Amino acid sequence: MSSEVTKSITAGDTFSDEITLQGYFSVSITGVAGGTTVTVQRLTGVDGTTFTDVESFTANAERYGYEPEAVKYKIGVKSGDFGSGTTKVRLGLVGRGTATTTPIR
Repeated sequence: MSSEVTKSITAGDTFSDEITLQGYFSVSITGVAGGTTVTVQRLTGVDGTTFTDVESFTANAERYGYEPEAVKYKIGVKSGDFGSGTTKVRLGLVGRGTATTTPIR
């Protein structure tokens, strides 16, 4: 069971694998340039099939969050939101939370 997902992004429509988070987690973003917008998304909806934007970033960032339920998250750049360079992103657990990863197909 992995406690983090990472991704180096060089184009739009690129996201990390999904990670199920519960408890405290961190978001790390570096290398944001040229108009790139990084988006954190959370699985929502009654049927659990829709990812909804939680927060967007247009600059490097280090943030912490808390998820009381076991919910899938992913981080990346949506289509049309990539500027230039290489943006590196990470979602991971802090402390004793729990996480599992699911590759995006």
